[in-house]
Amino acid sequence: MIRIRFAAVFALAACATLFAAPARALQYSADRPVGATAQQKPSYLQHAGIDQNLNHGLPLSDHFRDESGADVTLGSFFSQRPVVMALMYYKCKMLCPEVLHGMATALPQTGFHPGREFDVVVASIDPGDTPADAAEEKQHFLSMMDAPPDAAAHVHFLTGPQQSITDLAQAIGFHYVRVPGPDGKMDQYAHSSVILIATPDGRMSKYLFGVSYQPRDVRLALVEASNRHIGTLSDLVLLYCCSYSPTQGRYTVAILRVLGLAGMGSLLAVMMLLYLLSKKPKATVTPA
Repeated sequence: MIRIRFAAVFALAACATLFAAPARALQYSADRPVGATAQQKPSYLQHAGIDQNLNHGLPLSDHFRDESGADVTLGSFFSQRPVVMALMYYKCKMLCPEVLHGMATALPQTGFHPGREFDVVVASIDPGDTPADAAEEKQHFLSMMDAPPDAAAHVHFLTGPQQSITDLAQAIGFHYVRVPGPDGKMDQYAHSSVILIATPDGRMSKYLFGVSYQPRDVRLALVEASNRHIGTLSDLVLLYCCSYSPTQGRYTVAILRVLGLAGMGSLLAVMMLLYLLSKKPKATVTPA
């Protein structure tokens, strides 16, 4: 019985530790967080937020410019691997750097590598941003990641015309509004903090909210977006033990699945024990 109880507790603990730290889901107005403590949302924030368009296709034929200024289609970054995405603007001074820092911190800790298991695509929502702005942000991002030189070919920072930006934002469900900065100029944006995981064929798979992302959540999201073509057996077990919560933008423990897995393991342990006992040689009695 001790072995049975231990197996059940171990299986539950192994999956539960995956979700020890909750994610923060924040919405920002002109780079200032608006959370649960805010008394009243400014009126312009009513139009900023996220609709999770799960399984929705992205506008792969739309044109952007990469950090070198080359004309590219969004679809040129989708083929073999899932893609980690983010929408932001490069002149942002507070929120967007936080999102980039969260990405750059979490991605190396997944154990996956750009160009091998995933690619990165960051697009600006400001049509006034330039390829030079994108190149500067990309270099800073790679530096924060401490990425090897070959990673740069699989990390892309894009700018584009308003129509391409609008198409991409609408496909993702990323709603933002232009708002005045401290000087009164309409040069800032109210938007949500989120990173996105897309499938290799360009469909929305997962939304991870906040500015700090759990590496295990990011890893599982990539494994799931790849249709389990990347990852290990332990990743598959963890995906069985948990489910993605769209409302929280993170993975949570599926208790019934964990208990079922623990019960199955306990049953197998008992059957193995009975089998070993049945194979134990019987003592023979020697006649006097």
